[in-house]
Amino acid sequence: MQNGRQLGLPPFPPVIKNLIIINFLVWMAQSFLGDHVTVWMENTFALHSFLSPLFKPWQIVTHMFMHSPFGGPLGIMHILLNMFGLWMFGSALEINFGGKRFLSFYLLSGIGAALIYLGYLQYELSPVVNQYHALLASGAPDLYLQKYVEVINSAMLGASGAVFGVLAAFGFLFPNTQLYLYFFLPIPTKWAIIGILAYELYGTFAGSDDVAHVAHLGGALTGFLIIYFWNRYNRRHFY
Repeated sequence: MQNGRQLGLPPFPPVIKNLIIINFLVWMAQSFLGDHVTVWMENTFALHSFLSPLFKPWQIVTHMFMHSPFGGPLGIMHILLNMFGLWMFGSALEINFGGKRFLSFYLLSGIGAALIYLGYLQYELSPVVNQYHALLASGAPDLYLQKYVEVINSAMLGASGAVFGVLAAFGFLFPNTQLYLYFFLPIPTKWAIIGILAYELYGTFAGSDDVAHVAHLGGALTGFLIIYFWNRYNRRHFY
């Protein structure tokens, strides 16, 4: 509901329903077809740095349909949280945009998140790659070099960047819709999303976990810019 009232449970419009189905089918393949399939899928479709030999151009799109497998560090919560956010906040956007426009918006947000994250990785990993090549030239033992290879070939996967684009667009179009923090504390969407983005910014500089906070912020920035320019000459909002 809008006009300052709480956000009720949304419907399942067709694009979001199909996105959720596709994501869960991919997740099941990652999780239950064997470790060799999991490794192959992540090496092939998760997003790798330009500096990694595992990088492929299509990963800029395919990474957003992959998640941590069942036995992975985040388990099922990774895909559940992303798909819940897509459904909860994306449904209103799809209803107002139409299916094709919403799908374009969702994919562009994910692509924007990937490109910004790749730029960040280029800056972060360049010294690591230089150290690796220097050690390789010096004849360092393979066991010592292995940790550098793992860092260079680390992958980012998940729909979070695209979902953060959805969050940013929802906050832009429905800023006064009430969300319920911990199910009882009402808070306007604009303040809730600002708080989430502030946490992501803190996480970027703290660097205390393996979450791709830069990709989240990149997706939010991309989503905001898209919705801003779409509405540049149309001041109608939906709240």
